[in-house]
This record gives sequence, structure tokens and C-alpha cells, in this order.
Amino acid sequence: MQGDVAIISLHHVRCVRVGPGAASSCATDCAAAGVRSVLAVTSPEIVHLCEHLAADLRDEGIAFTVWSDVRGEPTRADLARANAAARACGADFVVGLGGGSAMDVAKLVAALADGRQDFDSVVGTGLLAGRSLPLACIPTTAGTGSETTPIAILEDEDAQLKKGVVSEHLVPDLAYLDPELTVSMPAAVTAATGIDALTHCIEAYANRFAHPMVDAWALEGIRLIAGNLEAAWTRPGDLAAREAMLRASHLGGMCLGPVNTAAVHALAYPLGGEFHVAHGVANSLLLPHVLRFNIEAAPQRYAEIARALGVRKSGTDETVAIAGIEEVERLSAAIGIERRLSAFGISSNALPGMAAAAMTVQRLLVRNPREMTEADALQIYEAAL
Repeated sequence: MQGDVAIISLHHVRCVRVGPGAASSCATDCAAAGVRSVLAVTSPEIVHLCEHLAADLRDEGIAFTVWSDVRGEPTRADLARANAAARACGADFVVGLGGGSAMDVAKLVAALADGRQDFDSVVGTGLLAGRSLPLACIPTTAGTGSETTPIAILEDEDAQLKKGVVSEHLVPDLAYLDPELTVSMPAAVTAATGIDALTHCIEAYANRFAHPMVDAWALEGIRLIAGNLEAAWTRPGDLAAREAMLRASHLGGMCLGPVNTAAVHALAYPLGGEFHVAHGVANSLLLPHVLRFNIEAAPQRYAEIARALGVRKSGTDETVAIAGIEEVERLSAAIGIERRLSAFGISSNALPGMAAAAMTVQRLLVRNPREMTEADALQIYEAAL
């Protein structure tokens, strides 16, 4: 990793507004752009968080429609219904408000609303021809960083596997990081999404395609999470901790375009597709086990990760790296993260099929510091069972 530094391409959100009340700028930004009709894509549990945005937009004379049927991990059927809603209201601007699921659907609606391409034709990297509508994302969780990534993930219901679209055209025009919108996040969601953000940063730093610019974002994201996740989980109204977690999540998202993740995410995909385990939870279940598998391939990198986590242990890189994994496990336990696959009804009989499915996610596995075989994946699942 980082032997010969390769050329990377960085595609950023045009404007990111950060701080308490930042989301209130969305309506004035829309008005300045001449927007007439906004479609907001969100989830039923948080639809009430759209109320201020709706009032602000209507004050600006802008029509506002909410499509709030993103329930759990989004599917192709969800996307089809959201696209229909965009056409029905004549949307000329799309807002994704919620966690990664709502934002991913919004990104795909903005890209595909004109019907020139469909989801199946753009699965993969660089296949999206453009984006139909302007797009803003407002995260209400601090985990996916989807408000800054060129990536959107849906579940293929037939294949029981998540599929991703990767394109610069998916990067939103505007993002609003407003910690006030994350205060009502349930503790379990705070925990799972926080570990998801941590996984993004760790996998981007310990990665065959690691890059010095991305390294800086990844390590700062790890430091922010190590210093603030427990506080955000323990004290939901702590706006400073909430904002720090949003910044960490955003930094993790910035890592995903140029570098992306690796084996943790590849092995997590079958948990979501077949067993409907939430993405952040799936990552948290597998993270320590994949890290143990990987250490021998990049001990220095994992030692730096441990130091960013706050580990002060001395010794060899491998010794420090192992202490970092123990700190990840301690942090997960402190915020109530479930540790075993069996807790989600996954039995040993399912593991071989999961290992085979994980091997299909080669776009991520090729980035892992250590080559992973199907037998290796099976052993990791067995360790996590």
C-alpha cells in the first residue's frame, strides 16, 4: 500500500453547510436556484423531521412533496415507487433526508428520474450517463457519509444481494450536516451507524489503494469517533459530540469514492441481502474478525489505526495493532453493539452460502490488504457466529 502513489480522482459536494440549524439553509438555496417543486425522500420513522423544511420551502413559494416509504434496507421496488412519485409531482429538485438508505434512494431518483437508464443498467462503476435532477442530502444519522459519496446501494430482491452504483454523478450538489437532526436518533442506531463510519475510515486507511490525501481524512475520522461516539450514545443531546460524529461520518464518506472499503463490507453484504441485518450492524459484527485476519498484511497501518483510536500501548506494530482491535471491541461493547451472528437467527448451515456470496463482491475484496479466499471468509463467519 502506498508504494507507488497512484493518481486518484476526487469528486466533492459543491457546498457543505455544517452546524446546528444548517438544514434551514436548504430552502433559501433552492429558491436561489429557481427551484419550483421539491421531492423529499425519507423514512416513515423520521418523516416529522421534514416539517421545518416543508414550511421553509412553502414560505419561498416552492411546492413540497414527501415520499417516506424507505423502510429498512432499500430495494429496487422502493426506487421504482420513488421515481413514480418524482414524476407525479413534477419534481425539479430532490432532497434525501435520513440515513444512508433514504439518501441512496434520493441519489438514484435524481439520477434516473427521466427514465433514460434504469437501475440494472447502471449497477457497477462508471455506467451512469448523468443525473436528471439537482440533489441535496441531509443526514439524520452519523454513519454512512452517503451525503458525500459517489455510491448508492440497493438490495436486489431476487438475488438476495446488495448491488451498488458508483458514479461521480451521484455526488450531491449540496449537503447539510445539522447535529440537531441527529439528536432523536435511537441509541442503537447511534451505535451501529457510528461503527459503520469507523469501518469506512479503517478500511480506507488499511487498503491496497490507500492514498496520502485519503489517509488524513481516515485518521481524523477515527480520532473523532474514538473521542465522541460514547458521548453521543450516552448523552443524546450533546450537540458537540453529535456534530463531531457527523464530521467523522462525512470524512469517512469522502474516503469511499477514491479508495472505498474492503473485506468487512464485502462480507457484510450477504447479511443484509439474505438476513436483512442493518448495514451498520453487519459491519460491526464482522469488523474485529476481519481486522485479525488482515493484521499480518499491514501491521504498521493497523498500529496507526490503533493510535488514532487512542491506544497508548508500546511494543511491536503487531502488538499495538492487536490492542487497537481490543479497543474496537471495548467500544462496541460499551455502546451495546451485538457481537454474534447467531443473535440474528443465522445458523452454521447458512455460512457456506454467505461465504460464496461474499466472494462475488470482488470490487471490494481486491482492495483488502490481505487476499481472501472463500475458505477464509467462511472461517471469519464461523468466528463471528
